[in-house]
Amino acid sequence: MLSTKFNFTSIFLFMVYAIILMSCKENKEKVTRDISSDQSVNIQKPNIVLLFIDDWGWSDIGYRNDIFHTPNLNQFKKESLEFKRAYIPTPTCSPSRASLLTGKESVRLEMSRHIPEEEHFINDEYNIWPKDPVQRPSRNYLPLEEVTYAEKLKELGYYNMFIGKWHLGEGKHYPEFQGFDKTFGTTDNGHPKSYYYPFFNSGDPKAFQKDYKEGDYLTDVLTDGAVDFIENYDNKQPFMLSFWYYSVHGPSVGRKDLLKKYQDAGLKGKYAHHAAMVEAMDESVGRVRKAIKDKGIEDNTVIIVLSDQGGAYTNAPLSGGKKGGNTLGEGGARVPLLISYPGVTKSNSETDIPVQSIDIYPTLMELATGTKYKNDKIQGVSLLPILKGDKKAKRNTLII
Repeated sequence: MLSTKFNFTSIFLFMVYAIILMSCKENKEKVTRDISSDQSVNIQKPNIVLLFIDDWGWSDIGYRNDIFHTPNLNQFKKESLEFKRAYIPTPTCSPSRASLLTGKESVRLEMSRHIPEEEHFINDEYNIWPKDPVQRPSRNYLPLEEVTYAEKLKELGYYNMFIGKWHLGEGKHYPEFQGFDKTFGTTDNGHPKSYYYPFFNSGDPKAFQKDYKEGDYLTDVLTDGAVDFIENYDNKQPFMLSFWYYSVHGPSVGRKDLLKKYQDAGLKGKYAHHAAMVEAMDESVGRVRKAIKDKGIEDNTVIIVLSDQGGAYTNAPLSGGKKGGNTLGEGGARVPLLISYPGVTKSNSETDIPVQSIDIYPTLMELATGTKYKNDKIQGVSLLPILKGDKKAKRNTLII
């Protein structure tokens, strides 16, 4: 009897001990997940690649408009979630970038227009356009006190690489003062003089152009930089690559080897050049994705493809666009947005839920931490629930 009693007691104590151990383990894991800024977070943080394309219209893509040849983006759609009603809060160059970086509507940053040439500056901080009917000043730079997604991701252990167009201020307002560790191809310009070398007449304080020659094409040069970064990245920390294209912003200069086929197809003038530029951009997307796959990090890399505003040419069947006096119409404000989160997003899926580019910021925070992100200073809401299959975005305010 003593032996049986001892066995029952031993089993009971062992079970209690096991339950306590499991509880401690669960609590430890919960604490580890909640401490999102700790380098030892008990989740595998994904690498993140944001491909932010300039003046790329909602219909400038092969699977919506057969004028364009975009096999890489067509394939990416099959592997991602497409947001068919994605919008830019203020569809023009600098404000769209400020909103994306901060998760805030750009008007709250006092930046309602893109940063112009200095002849429009009224002082170091603000500019004003003579034709503006309300004479509203707009900022000449993104204030350094604004917290960007790069700064937050750095706190969470990420390395931040920036490539391409900035257009949010010069000198002390460059990307490296807003959380980015390294830049490539960044200048003071909102667009190049030409997509063929020499790309810029001035505004190249880092002498980006010095390593290139006649015949080099800007989109390819920047893509070389992105591929080189991915191939040679050897840090233990995850990375965020922000590749902000100058293309397909004007001047419309198609790559010569692509231009002829669009001209032969009947496209004329700048529109043929535009189609060639779109295809060169599509090739770039394909090269970046191949570099990720060849690196062996495809299964742990989130890829986001987004445009900064509607296209400068036709955005049919949507009304409006960058030019023609209806920038705030659907064709000006609605943009392509596709996101691939391996193991989370359902391949070849679509959603009609209205979202905005300000939603990228909190989405990045939740990707990096695995926990819900709360910040009452921004207007964006996380898209992660939609990426996981939810049918609506939990938004407290209207999209305007």
